[in-house]
Amino acid sequence: MIGIDRLSLDIYGMEILKGVTFDMAAGEVFGLVGESGSGKSMTALSLMQLLPQGARTSGAARLDGRDLLTLSEREMCGLRGNDIGMIFQEPMTALNPVRSIGDQVAETLRIHGAAGRREALDMSREKLDRVGLSQIDLDRFPHELSGGQRQRVCIATAIALRPRLLIADEPTTALDVTTQAQILTLLRDLVDDEDMALLLITHDLAVVADMADHIGVMQRGVLVEHGATDVVLREQRHPYTRSLFEASRHQPTRRSAPHGQALLEVRQATREYPGPRKGVRRGPPVKAVNEVSLTLHEGESLGLVGESGCGKSTLTRAILGLDPIQGGGIRAFGHAVSPTMPHAMRAGIQVVFQDPYGSFNPRWKVEHLVAEPFHLISDKPQASERREQVGRALEEVGLSASDMEKYPHEFSGGQRQRIAIARALITNPRILVLDEAVSALDVSIRAQILDLLADLQTRLDLSYLFISHDLTVVRAITDRVLVMKSGEIVEEGATEAVFDAPGHPYTQALLAAAPRLPAFSRKES
Repeated sequence: MIGIDRLSLDIYGMEILKGVTFDMAAGEVFGLVGESGSGKSMTALSLMQLLPQGARTSGAARLDGRDLLTLSEREMCGLRGNDIGMIFQEPMTALNPVRSIGDQVAETLRIHGAAGRREALDMSREKLDRVGLSQIDLDRFPHELSGGQRQRVCIATAIALRPRLLIADEPTTALDVTTQAQILTLLRDLVDDEDMALLLITHDLAVVADMADHIGVMQRGVLVEHGATDVVLREQRHPYTRSLFEASRHQPTRRSAPHGQALLEVRQATREYPGPRKGVRRGPPVKAVNEVSLTLHEGESLGLVGESGCGKSTLTRAILGLDPIQGGGIRAFGHAVSPTMPHAMRAGIQVVFQDPYGSFNPRWKVEHLVAEPFHLISDKPQASERREQVGRALEEVGLSASDMEKYPHEFSGGQRQRIAIARALITNPRILVLDEAVSALDVSIRAQILDLLADLQTRLDLSYLFISHDLTVVRAITDRVLVMKSGEIVEEGATEAVFDAPGHPYTQALLAAAPRLPAFSRKES
């Protein structure tokens, strides 16, 4: 169905892809894995012919005998959305924020002449129902939906015309484990029901191990290994494949949790939001956080897990003093936390948000971004000292000091997350709140960041509040874990105890939904 033969790509003379070759059949899932910058996404964009200025391709990419690389832009416009659908990594950037979801799904149908306006809307309803959004009105806007729901809208748009090839570029990044499982099940069902080919691009080996029929491993634009998934993961013939496998199972070396003083205390915290409107009246208030209590000790790493919408982010914003609470209290370093707390307290509690790009000013260079928290301290460094400190912070997270001269858009998603971590560390905080801090990182960089966090905690006695959907990461980096559901803590305890013997049905469901890398025993060559 799809045959890629010696696909090469250069942009202004820089080699991006080098002789990539593989085949896909209808009804097959082909998993493409590798680190950020390995060429996974550029392979997909080459197939879609959505390449930047200065790009040149060679080789062939045949869809049912037609070489996509030789087609004109007009011909490709007829194929995109029709024969080839694509699900992008970040649904909020793929969707138009000022158009309803019904209109956006219908647009694909109308552009390709498959239906008129009214018929297209009816078909949009069918497609949204197909992806599990039967309860969502067509006139809803993207910002009114959860991350998982937005991703489902993108899937509905991509499959509107039943394409023969569906490309999914990191479709489950930053989704909670249950939503991720639902999205992956949906994609697998679509492949089986529609007999389409799915090119699944991800850095998560556990996902491809569970989903893909065949797997390709990319390194620096080269497909270094490919074949049946179980064979590739079992034999791991290429050293790079072995390194990815080992990184996926990486456990940072951590010290035993100390029993230091309590740095952060949350007691019966409650945060409410106005209820939804029903006509001219509002419904009852929604308790996003309902009488939550927790304690974070000096040098401790505390995990907070739960599905999207459970209240984790709301609680985090209250702990950071960004939002007030309506009940209970929060204290850090012995003082009350509130939106009006002094700058010195804010310097002691830094944060890495889930979406690094959303927390950056795109017009600022990295030097300015990383140095931004210096305004919280009274003894601000001078220009030369500031540059030196920024350079050190960037190198600590695996970047180069010279990167301070670049802008955020010049980096990959994983690199931007590392910049965010560097910014959080620049004021030498005592508490670091990590909200999905490694969700966008490939497995190798994730392992490095986890090692970095473990090392920093040992040297600086940092305390971590680690919020993540990735239960494997939570298990690797935390001493205790709290499980949150519907604004309440339903289970807590030592991390290993909770993961080995979860007591609450909700915790059991979370652990059951998490993808696991099979325990392959590699054959020695």
